[in-house]
Amino acid sequence: MTEVSDREPPRRRVPGPARPVRPGGRRQPGPGARPARRPGPPRPAAPRTIRLGSPRPRLRMIGLALTLVLAAFVVRLLQVQAVDAGTYSAKAEQNRYVVHTLPAERGGITDRNGVALATTVDSYDITADPTMFTREELKVGDGPEQAAALLAPILGQEQEDLVERLRPKNKELRYVRLARRQTPQVWNQIKDLKSALTTKAETDKSVVNALAGVFADPSSKRVYPGGDLAAAVLGWVGADGKGGGGLERQLDKTLAGEDGKIRYAQSGGRQVPTAGSTETPAVPGSDVELTIDRDIQWAAQDAISEQVEKSKADGGYVIVQDTATGEILAMANSPGFDPGDLAHADPNALGNGALQDAFEPGSTAKVMSMAAVLEEEAATPGTHITVPNRLKRGDRLFKDDIDHPTWYLTLNGVLAKSSNIGTIMATGELGKTQAEANKVLYSYLRKFGLGGYTGLGFPGETKGILAPPGQWSTSQQYTIPFGQGVSINALQAASVYSTIANGGVRVEPTLVRNTKDADGRFAPSPEPEKSRVISEKTAKTLSQMLESVVDDEEGTGTKARIPGYRVAGKTGTANRVDPDTGKYRGYTSSFAGFAPSDKPRVTVYCAIQNATEGSYFGGQICGPIYKQVMEFALKTLQVPPTGAAPARLPVTFKP
Repeated sequence: MTEVSDREPPRRRVPGPARPVRPGGRRQPGPGARPARRPGPPRPAAPRTIRLGSPRPRLRMIGLALTLVLAAFVVRLLQVQAVDAGTYSAKAEQNRYVVHTLPAERGGITDRNGVALATTVDSYDITADPTMFTREELKVGDGPEQAAALLAPILGQEQEDLVERLRPKNKELRYVRLARRQTPQVWNQIKDLKSALTTKAETDKSVVNALAGVFADPSSKRVYPGGDLAAAVLGWVGADGKGGGGLERQLDKTLAGEDGKIRYAQSGGRQVPTAGSTETPAVPGSDVELTIDRDIQWAAQDAISEQVEKSKADGGYVIVQDTATGEILAMANSPGFDPGDLAHADPNALGNGALQDAFEPGSTAKVMSMAAVLEEEAATPGTHITVPNRLKRGDRLFKDDIDHPTWYLTLNGVLAKSSNIGTIMATGELGKTQAEANKVLYSYLRKFGLGGYTGLGFPGETKGILAPPGQWSTSQQYTIPFGQGVSINALQAASVYSTIANGGVRVEPTLVRNTKDADGRFAPSPEPEKSRVISEKTAKTLSQMLESVVDDEEGTGTKARIPGYRVAGKTGTANRVDPDTGKYRGYTSSFAGFAPSDKPRVTVYCAIQNATEGSYFGGQICGPIYKQVMEFALKTLQVPPTGAAPARLPVTFKP
């Protein structure tokens, strides 16, 4: 069988009539043929084609690399958010949130009339960020030097010290304090200088703002408007904001208040406003009102300072006290200090000598011996006492401050003429034996407040020295009655005379009248303790006897007379124990008294230590101070003269 193919048989091309060939070998176009093209310019050669390799291997490599990177991120993310989540969260909180203390405003201190003695004002701590003074930041190498040169005269500091703090060894340190508690005027001066440098740097590219890294933290500063007025009473506040002495230290908790706190989120050293914050407000301290009268304090301080300088003395004190209430109207010390400028203060003058110095009172203590004699009825003001020039007791010969023939004195005369011998003889009558007499005298000295604290609770206060009678030496048995061999402070001495002026009732001295907290709640000070020391009759008799010291021409205190007023007082001149050597050197000169003597209102006590120029007798250098201060106090308190005639008790008798 023949196989039939389904393929179409090839077509056979039938040749047509041959086209005529032109000369030169080219065919002539036949009928219907296109006209021949004219030869054009030669075509450029076609560019060479470069064939790329397959992209798949490269894509695989890139995909693998991205997978590895993403895997690393996933592992790290798992570590941060799962494995170590607590640790990193704590670090984030620590770095993000900061806590700042909000210092409480310290309470003010005023005198009894509301006049400010110590107050708190706004101030600024000048700070800096050392990293903002580097070459990289300022584009200059002497940034700290430029800043220090500008700040040194404003802050009153050495330029080298400022450079050292602005270029610390720790290159990462971002906070240093350049100055504490500067006034707003100082900070305003720095701000104005910063602003001027910024403006100039915008127009002059060669100028840099060397103060761009200087800032200020709001703070507060303790100010004492009276300068050195009552400085020994007020004390001062240290750089740490705490009381460093005086009432500032004693009442620190009351005055300081309670600091607050603020916690907020920060970024780059600045608060993030939208992150919120928590704040515990500060509680301001309470204001304190003292018993001090500013004007009387000034008069007392002026008088004692002038006399200490005139006498070239080591120092002195004046106490002014209300006889009925025990309130201290003035407590002046010389030399003094300015609590607002401790850098220039004498370290030896920073205390309160009126309370911290223990000294032998001398003859001003004789009033206690006389009180014991009168109260025990061992003698009366008119009792006759024959006083020899010398008196032998034990192993010693005792004398008065001057040589004299035999004196024929009444007991009143013994006090008026301040006779040591007469006092020894009078107190010897307090017991059948000297030992018994010593015990009786000791009991009265203790009741008057000797050998114990005054009750003020003042920092550094001394209670003096009063040994039990069984420990008195042979000489002390006879020197203590006239004020030697026993030590007191100035306030104790003043309190003795206030006790007599108050009818024999001792009232604990006070310095603080009341306090008032930030809410205005008023809290009066507790009532002072009172105790009867001697009878009212004995106190009145002693007042009349003390008048003789001032009013009688035989008395030693005539320079303390005040026209129109009856004045009771007593002079004192005691050998002084040098605190540096423990040996006697120089004298303690003193005067104590009250007025009007028949209706007492004010007690004044004055003492001067180691006067080296002029007189050292108490009546001569302290009597005038007593007069000056007492006159001023009576006028300030508007105390009128009583108008009654003095008692004029007899001083001598005819044998």
